Amino acid sequence: MSTPIGVTVLGATGSIGLSTLDVIARNPDRYRAVALTANRDVDGLLQQCLAHRPRYAVMADSDAAEQLHRRLHDQAPDVQVLGGDAALLQVAGLANVEIVMAAIVGAAGLLPTLEAARCGKRVLLANKEALVMSGALFMQEVHDGGAVLLPVDSEHNAIFQCMPAGFVPGHGTPDGVESVMLTASGGPFRTTPLAALADITPEQACAHPNWSMGRKISVDSATMMNKGLELIEACWLFALPPELIQVVIHPQSVIHSMVQFRDGSVLAQLGNPDMRTPIAHALAWPQRIAAGVEPLNMLKIARLDFEAPDVQRFPCLQLAQQALQQGGTAAAVLNAANEVAVQAFLDGRLAYTGIPHVIEATLSRLDVHAADSLAVILEDDAAARSYAQELVGGTAHRRMSS
Repeated sequence: MSTPIGVTVLGATGSIGLSTLDVIARNPDRYRAVALTANRDVDGLLQQCLAHRPRYAVMADSDAAEQLHRRLHDQAPDVQVLGGDAALLQVAGLANVEIVMAAIVGAAGLLPTLEAARCGKRVLLANKEALVMSGALFMQEVHDGGAVLLPVDSEHNAIFQCMPAGFVPGHGTPDGVESVMLTASGGPFRTTPLAALADITPEQACAHPNWSMGRKISVDSATMMNKGLELIEACWLFALPPELIQVVIHPQSVIHSMVQFRDGSVLAQLGNPDMRTPIAHALAWPQRIAAGVEPLNMLKIARLDFEAPDVQRFPCLQLAQQALQQGGTAAAVLNAANEVAVQAFLDGRLAYTGIPHVIEATLSRLDVHAADSLAVILEDDAAARSYAQELVGGTAHRRMSS
């Protein structure tokens, strides 16, 4: 019997991390969790360490790492606890790890995901911000490091599955591909009266009708910023100009995306809304493994609906398209402002309708630079966060929230 493949899960306690470990546990002869990471969720990572016995457990927060070390000392002394950003980079490049699940939410996942690419790993990309912030640089690191980049977002994974055999993201556009249709559920407020959106609560925004996700991503899904970030990401993954990627609202979340070919054919990937499907696909590609997902019952679904996004209801999608057209560090600025605005909304400091206002004001205020170095990208990211925080904390936020 062959040795199980070593896996590092960056962001193990989030929804993608939990699903990844579920798939790994269903296939213990094929995969082993070598390193698990989290930010501050000591309780969550403790339970995962006891269940999966990784070699390394990393807390990005050093104080949390010390807490985890004390609690694991007697129960699992074989697990080495590390703390801080340098430790995240270390476990992303371990020699006995072949696969890195990049599932840290937001800009915090950029550097360890880049490290995995530099080290030539199979990078399962669930952290869309890595490509949004540093698309050209990231793809160059993938190429130079000999890494294999496989998308885990359900939409990008669906597009990948529909592409011709042998295609790998980052190697141009396959011959014959005409365009891509990127599907979106429309979130929980697809039919909510526009006048009622100002009173939306974080609890309502996080109650997605189809998917089980973390709070930040759930809010992004509600505003459709998630789809805007995925649009930017798709351009890099599949070497397509934005005009060849159409966003389509599909409330049932059964068709995860579609690819249209030059001969008139349209291929779609279908499945129940369960992230274990794209995770299992990316883990085992080009093979298929059990994921624990319930089979799709088309008779039970009965119908599939499609509609165009309403720009009044989803201004964040238009802002992402604007940043894509601007190029340079505009997408990094967009992402940073969105992270600040969403956190402020979740903390009760900003109205739901204030999120796009903060993003738009930040994009309008800050200069955009060529995204030709990581230093420039991180500098503009920091500037955008600072300005967005000022907007949230100042009089501008009160005007935007009303």
